[in-house]
Amino acid sequence: MTPRGFPAFPPGRARRPRTWWGTAWNRAWEADALDARPLRAGRRLAAAGHVGAITVSPGRLAAAVHDGDTEQAYATRVRVATLADDDWDRLAGEVAARAGHQAALLAGQLPRDLAEVTGVPLLPGLGEVAPECDCPEWDHPCRHAAALCHQVSWLLDTDPALLLLVRGRDARTLVPTAAHHDDVPAPATATVRAAEAGTAAAEAYARTVAPLPPPPAPVPGAPTLPLLPPGPDVDVDALRAAVAVAAGRAAALLKRP
Repeated sequence: MTPRGFPAFPPGRARRPRTWWGTAWNRAWEADALDARPLRAGRRLAAAGHVGAITVSPGRLAAAVHDGDTEQAYATRVRVATLADDDWDRLAGEVAARAGHQAALLAGQLPRDLAEVTGVPLLPGLGEVAPECDCPEWDHPCRHAAALCHQVSWLLDTDPALLLLVRGRDARTLVPTAAHHDDVPAPATATVRAAEAGTAAAEAYARTVAPLPPPPAPVPGAPTLPLLPPGPDVDVDALRAAVAVAAGRAAALLKRP
């Protein structure tokens, strides 16, 4: 299985995972912590953008993490126990028997009851997450490993298949390739496969960001909307335009015979 690489997150606000599996991942590795202080320090490093490009591979997470000086970055790794072949067989059998589980995985969702029905622990348990770092700290985990684990929860939010990868298998082990690609035209299929394989961090970082498409035009006859109050980090004009388009389309649908 090919490791997947992800470019470094830019500095920003401290964030919590939004999905149940991202939250469960944080609970899993934090359960082994001996002290809460490195966890908080790691959260600050993650928010400050001090974690480099992240590589996710079976049983291993890796990144260079620094304390503010990029010339003094530490090689940080987190070893994660992989699942046994029997566990993967049980998961694959359950997914094959339930179309809903296949649909959820294809949609980038991780069914909560998949682990409950099969008894296979998708999330690592106590002692199954082993942080490693060449920094001089003795904490377990150190703040650098904690920062890496925090950012991995952000990646998991958008791609739970990474949890399956770090536990030992590609997501296609559970969802047959045919289920992914049978109805996809050949050029699009290549694009999907390339996306699933991941992109080298340096290549992704060097790419030019494509411009956003123009916003949809308002629907004629859309209802008049009330003024929207301003809020922090909210583009009121853009929000109002989006609401107007949605309201107009809804009104047009209601008028259909």
